[in-house]
This record gives sequence, C-alpha cells and structure tokens, in this order.
Amino acid sequence: MSETPEKTRNQSALVSPTSSRSVTETINGSHRFVIQGYSLAKGMGIGKHIASDDFTVGGYKWAIYFYPDGKNPEDNSTYVSVFIALASEGTDVRALFELTLVDQSGKGKHKVHSHFDRSLESGPYTLKYRGSMWGYKRFFRRAMLETSDYLKDDCLKINCTVGVVVSAIDCSRLHSIQVPDSDIGSHIGTLLENMDGSDIIFNVSGENFHAHKLVLAARSPKFRSELFERLDSDEQEIMVSDMEPKVFKAMLHFIYRDALVEEELIASSSCSAPLVADSLTAKLLAASDRYDLERLRRLCESRLCKDISVNSVAQILALADRHNASELKAVCLRFAAENLAAVMRSDGFEYLKENYPALQSELLKTVAGCDDDCSSGGGKSRSVWAQLSDGGDTSGRRVRQRT
Repeated sequence: MSETPEKTRNQSALVSPTSSRSVTETINGSHRFVIQGYSLAKGMGIGKHIASDDFTVGGYKWAIYFYPDGKNPEDNSTYVSVFIALASEGTDVRALFELTLVDQSGKGKHKVHSHFDRSLESGPYTLKYRGSMWGYKRFFRRAMLETSDYLKDDCLKINCTVGVVVSAIDCSRLHSIQVPDSDIGSHIGTLLENMDGSDIIFNVSGENFHAHKLVLAARSPKFRSELFERLDSDEQEIMVSDMEPKVFKAMLHFIYRDALVEEELIASSSCSAPLVADSLTAKLLAASDRYDLERLRRLCESRLCKDISVNSVAQILALADRHNASELKAVCLRFAAENLAAVMRSDGFEYLKENYPALQSELLKTVAGCDDDCSSGGGKSRSVWAQLSDGGDTSGRRVRQRT
C-alpha cells in the first residue's frame, strides 16, 4: 500500500538540514637567510648556489637558493639570482611566495617581490616535484647590489615567506571556544615572591632565599632527597656552596614559574662574556645538573646551541660533557666534525686537547662516522682527519703527546 502525500510531507519536515563549509587558505611560514662573506662567494660559477637550511611550511620542506654569479649563463654574471625550492617530495604543491632583500641602512627601503596581497591571473604558483623552484634569474644587478644599502659588512639578509595553499572542510571555526593560557606558573610564582608559607631558607654566599619544601621536592628529585629523605628533616636553613646568588635566584624562578628570567639571560649572554662558561645560561646548566632539573637543562642546551661557532664549540663541548648535556654535546661533536679544519686552528681546540683528551677521542669517532658530504672548512680531507688521530696540528707538524 503506497504512502499518502500528506505522510510523505510530514516525514520530510522532520529531517534537519545539514551544512558544511570548504575553506581554501594558505599556511604561512617565514625564514631569514643570512649570507655572510658575500665577496668570498663571488666567482663560484654561474649556475652554482648557496643554499639555506631547510625550513618547513605547510608540511613541506623548502630552501632558499642564492646564486652569487647568477643562474642564467646568458647574463654573464650581470645579475644575482634568488629562488625558493621545494626541498621535499611533493606533487603539484600550490603556494604563494615572497622574497625580500633587507635594507640594512634602517631606512626600510627593502626590495620585495611578492605574490601576497595582489591579484593573480593564473592563481598560486604550482611546483610539480621536489627541486621545483620559483624565483628570479635577474633578482638584482650585481654591480648595483655591491654599492647599495642591502650589502653591509659583506653580509646580505634575505627574508622568505611561503604560503602553502590548502583546502579543508571547516567546522571548528563555526563553534570555537577560546581556552586561556596556563597560569599555574604565575600562581605558584607568587608564593616565592611573597614568601607565604615558606619553611626553608637557603644561605647562598651570605644571601638568604626563602622557599617551600613541597614545591622544591615536587620539581627536583635532588631536593626531594635532601629535604625529606635525610635524617635531619627539620633543618630550617641550608648552606649552598659553589653557586652564585644570582644563579640560585634564577634557578628558583624557573622551579616556581617553569620559565627563565629572560632579561637577566640577555644581560649576561655569552656573546658579551669572555668565556661561554661565564654566562648565566652556562651556570644554570650546571645548576640543572646539580639538582636534576631536566627541563631547565634542555632550555639551557637549546640556548647554548645557538652560540656554537668555530671559536666557541670546544668550550661548549667541554661544558656539555661536564654537566651531562647529551643533546648539546652531540650537536657540538657534529659541528666540530663538519668544520674540523677550522676548529683545529682555534685556541679552543688546544684547550680541549690539554684538558679533555677523552673528548678528542669522541670527536675522532664522530669524524669517522660523518657522511661523505660532511664539510670541514671546504671539505673533510683525509689528511686533516689523520692529523687529529695522530695528534698533529693543522700545518702538518707533529705534536708530541703529553705523558
């Protein structure tokens, strides 16, 4: 028996309408590429480039290629060329790009080539496969560049922005609830500032710091052992030796707030200190090792990693080894292996040989494990590697091993 038209209409009225929304947008990311030693890069050859580190935007890796002698043989090195390349596997990756040559005079007259904020007749640029590039063969006349404000102290700065085009069905934005950032650090931090309920005093070189046993024990296994597992648990004052008050204060700030004291770290950065070991970051690394504060250790490792250079790597390597900073140590070993010839000419390497012979052996193993393309000031040579293993210097002279 067939349904009546009236019943069919009633059933249709009960069905709720559905909806969806497709959103096409760009996932944007930026990278700054600093080219130091521009004059030394000239003459490397037409079609040869200097590449930035890979950076990730929209799930794909990208790289900036700078051609000091140009990419196009027909231009006969009249121009420098700049390109953005897809550095990972991908098919028909659609993206917008922006390249900016930074005006270093402070006038803000940057040279900008951009897809963003303008109408595109054919839409975003499509990169077909890994190695596809977008950019300019005639980015800037080389003669004009070398007399411009874009080149300062033999250094160029190029900013790159990539916007990867993605499409998705969006529902979260129709009904979104904002969650405030965690504020537990500020709440617990007020206990330290106000000294409310403090039950322990630390005397650090004559300066007193009030704290709370439970907070310290919850954050540090070493403090837990010292404050609750030893016999005299009612002791109200503890003497702390071999640590500066400012370091202990910065460590307490981290314990209570789970954050570093940015202003003091910047004021005492290793860039202005004669030795990396004299910086507040290095001293906090030692404190993190002493009190088993793993997150503080990682934060310090991350900051010190940014200070690694040919002249500082030996100091930072010794520091990492001394305070069990395994990730920082691995980065130092790899950097030293890849820049071996230059590192061996530094004063820090002599310090390493005299004071940390075991680290020299570890460096030798790292050199042996490097890939064939691992560079060392222009290429890792067998002779440089042999000099390290034999105890020679970089000029080829034999150095007598100390007995």
